[in-house]
Amino acid sequence: MGLFERFLTLWVALGIAAGVALGSLFPTAFQIVAGWEYAQVNLVVAVFIWVMIYPMMIQIDWSAVKEIGSKPQGLFLTLVINWLVKPFTMAGLAVLFFQYLFAPWVDPTSASEYIAGMILLGVAPCTAMVFVWSQLVKGDANYTLVQVSVNDLIMVVAFAPIAAFLLGVTDVTVPWETLLLSTVLYVVLPLLAGMTTRRALAARGGAAVSDFVGRLKPFSVLGLIATVVLLFGFQAPTLLTQPTIIALIAIPLLLQTYGIFFLSWWAAKRLRLAHDIAGPACLIGTSNFFELAVAVAISLFGLQSGAALATVVGVLVEVPVMLSLVAMVNAWRPKSTI
Repeated sequence: MGLFERFLTLWVALGIAAGVALGSLFPTAFQIVAGWEYAQVNLVVAVFIWVMIYPMMIQIDWSAVKEIGSKPQGLFLTLVINWLVKPFTMAGLAVLFFQYLFAPWVDPTSASEYIAGMILLGVAPCTAMVFVWSQLVKGDANYTLVQVSVNDLIMVVAFAPIAAFLLGVTDVTVPWETLLLSTVLYVVLPLLAGMTTRRALAARGGAAVSDFVGRLKPFSVLGLIATVVLLFGFQAPTLLTQPTIIALIAIPLLLQTYGIFFLSWWAAKRLRLAHDIAGPACLIGTSNFFELAVAVAISLFGLQSGAALATVVGVLVEVPVMLSLVAMVNAWRPKSTI
């Protein structure tokens, strides 16, 4: 592991601190950058995420992708966790905390909006950052691509009805621009770029692919840190003005994230999944598609609503928590595969 990867947690912690500090000192600058978005997808953040994803896409071997049908257990685990478990456990925890445990400190109207935001996070499985987490745990790039692709296809038909059922409303519509733009930016374009690059490198023979990917790794980590700085810079005023509410929302989100991960890991061990499939499968089921959740929260409840705030807290919690889970997966790697 290089210097960047070895001390990744430290760099991210510094990125969080820098984001909050810079967002507080230069709020106008961050507001301008935050405004560079289309369909709730910030284009600057998209560039940084693209930088993180690109190296993994180069590693995808299409001849190996065809063989994934012979070992579908990892895909089965991801789909069960994402669509039959995660939305309902998130809804249960949200209701438990905000209708009962936190009732003395949160008014009922705000509580219902926080619950709605958390539900939307639970019903929106991750697309983009999954590739980053998989790369950090040395996951099977081919398998991860299939997991994300199948997940996205199911999301097209399952997101709205599950969200509507859990929210108790009938007018949940999928923000197609957000979903399609994210899929193109985070899957299609980097995949095409990776395929083209791999073909060109493979023509050189030898270890050209692995050598090139190795040289890109520092840039991938820098992309992650830059993303963290921007995300926390965008929300610095909220973090500083509403720390108590953010902490209350974060508690059930943390329990949900770690709970889903450990449930997934237990199931992966029961299914005897290989480590490079088990790790990404558990991380895919744990992370969230926050652009989609934020877009729906704003369309249903408004930009200044508690639902929108809850989805934003989900964004802020996700990166440091997912990095802790990445560290666990790497620590549990069988010695024979290190």
